[in-house]
Amino acid sequence: MSDNKTGNGTSRRAFLRGAAAAGAGALSATAAKAQSPDPLITELQPWAQGFGDGVDATPYGLPIEFEGDVIRRNVEWLTADTVSSINFTPIHALDGTITPQGCAFERHHSGAIELRKEDYRLMLNGLVDTPLVFSYADLERFPRENHVYFCECAANTGMEWAGAQLNGAQFTHGMIHNMEYTGVPLRTLLEEAGLDMAGDLSDKWVYVEGADASSNGRSIPMEKALDDCLIAFKANGEALRKEHGYPVRLVVPGWEGNMWVKWIRRIEVTDGPIESREETSKYTDVLENGIARKWTWAMDAKSVVTSPSPQAPITHGKGPLVITGLAWSGRGAITRVDVSKDGGMTWESARLAKPGEKMALTRFYLDTDWDGSEMMLQSRAMDDTGYIQPTKTQLREVRGLNSIYHNNCIQTWLVRSNGEAENVEVS
Repeated sequence: MSDNKTGNGTSRRAFLRGAAAAGAGALSATAAKAQSPDPLITELQPWAQGFGDGVDATPYGLPIEFEGDVIRRNVEWLTADTVSSINFTPIHALDGTITPQGCAFERHHSGAIELRKEDYRLMLNGLVDTPLVFSYADLERFPRENHVYFCECAANTGMEWAGAQLNGAQFTHGMIHNMEYTGVPLRTLLEEAGLDMAGDLSDKWVYVEGADASSNGRSIPMEKALDDCLIAFKANGEALRKEHGYPVRLVVPGWEGNMWVKWIRRIEVTDGPIESREETSKYTDVLENGIARKWTWAMDAKSVVTSPSPQAPITHGKGPLVITGLAWSGRGAITRVDVSKDGGMTWESARLAKPGEKMALTRFYLDTDWDGSEMMLQSRAMDDTGYIQPTKTQLREVRGLNSIYHNNCIQTWLVRSNGEAENVEVS
């Protein structure tokens, strides 16, 4: 049975005392080396001897070269060609919850296209009173909203079903990003086209498709379309990037990323699902008996420790350590995250950076002291529906090993005494 502790294991006060002690030790060590003082303190450094760049040198700011390793990465063997592939978010190197657009994961089915705002058109047709075509300028005239949501590929962690495969949080959990979207509620456009809001819409759907060659058509129940779907044209305050659907994309909060159609060009109101390729032969969950279940759109509660992890080892030795990670749920808000250092035998409640928000990433921290012994790090998320993130064994008992999508299992990192970590599996 698990031993659930109520605190952080190490109190914040004890953590600060440890940090102070570590600092005192460092000062003592420096004082003992009076014959070789730290030149970074005692000598005038080059950056303080002249002028830096003027404002004209950075008309659009880019990350500094010293952070040049914080980039998206592709796994070459995943797909036959990069035009239909994935770039993973470097979640191990980020903090907070908002993902910069420049390193937010991208997934394409026929490559990222270039489409000017002036050439953009969005058709809304089907079972509406007045079929309409909107330009980009038309969309800007509607009342807009701002919302922070995560977008997660249904295949995130999909390579881990059969065992520990990829050695890094970026590759096991990096098919996700969390951004602030600005746009027009889909409900507003449906109302503009004369959808009968007073009628029975329980059997109505919308079919959405993109302007790229794949079109990536998906069916969405009307209930979801009218609830929180967004026709978005900004992310994190600026225009969408090309790889994220510039100039306009669909946002479907909490549901698998394949439904967030980029470069959205058409919305058709229908009296049933279209049963397209992307919702029949793809993006369905094949069970142990070979039967595929479909319409599993929502992303269940999930979490991962991002540091320490294989790409973010412990480098400072024993003493105060901040264990941190991300948690999210497509069905609501994260209310609690527990962290285990011993592979799930005992758990400690982590500190949430702020109260969880619906369908958005939540950052958690466990402030602790590390004695240099090996750890089996895990995190376990809970959301406001009462759902608790399962182990991989629990998922396999229900789903078997034929699945690719919707793997929200508890992840385990083995942290060795030298601070390095690797992806392992706990039976």
